[in-house]
Amino acid sequence: MKNHKTAVVAAFAVAATALSGCGGAASSAPNADCKPAHAFPTVAQGKLSVVLYDLPPFSKLDGNKVTGVDGDIVNAIAGMECLTVSAKSVATAANIPTVQAGRADLSIAAWYRTASRAEIVNLTDPIYTDQMAIISKDGLDDAEQLKGKTVGTVDGYLWVDDMKKLLGDSLKVYPTTLNMNQDLAAGRIDIGIDSYGSAQFNKKGDFKVAVIKPNEAIAASKEAAQIGIPVPKQNTELLAALNADLKTLRENGKLKEILKANGLDASAADTGAARLIK
Repeated sequence: MKNHKTAVVAAFAVAATALSGCGGAASSAPNADCKPAHAFPTVAQGKLSVVLYDLPPFSKLDGNKVTGVDGDIVNAIAGMECLTVSAKSVATAANIPTVQAGRADLSIAAWYRTASRAEIVNLTDPIYTDQMAIISKDGLDDAEQLKGKTVGTVDGYLWVDDMKKLLGDSLKVYPTTLNMNQDLAAGRIDIGIDSYGSAQFNKKGDFKVAVIKPNEAIAASKEAAQIGIPVPKQNTELLAALNADLKTLRENGKLKEILKANGLDASAADTGAARLIK
């Protein structure tokens, strides 16, 4: 999630350490008469090897099952391809290098489709967007309504610099969502700004979450970051199969069902044309 920058060379050691001796979890095996929708190689025969880190409501390893938005999507794809999901939770910085090295078929954690990331791994077509949202007691949805209030957001999001220009010293930037929500609950800030999914998952009390209206001063409010699944550069067959399966999930309505089931707005599935964050 967010615009994590991947230090590839340094992180290879992290990836190797994270995977060595790391017990994975596998979902139940498909039916014997299952016919896969596509043919492509995987790291382990009959399995879809997935790495992730816990990022509710997007990705979480719950016992032997991946859950969350991305987890549900991968489970649906595995079902279409007659594969068992074999998942490992690894350090955040180890996810992309693990896929890049071909040690996993893919990673899930609401990964932004960025130009730098696309240089080292293949990225699927956009699946959904990471919508910018306002957390308030009044259901505010317009950035102009935030002027004169004490506002908090989390470092690393695409909108931080634009919000600094708009709100100046009244914007407080936190290192984590937890820190921001603690101050919001304690009344030390009036308003929070987070991704819609994270805001819905973490909100407490009588706070309301609303997708922000497009604002010319905030690029992320007009064109939200697109989420994709990273796969190894060399496995073009897997990439093609994932894109075809994602298209099926979009067309049959399953994708929007998954988004809503995990607390996201169904409109997040309306990604627009594919684009990469520079």
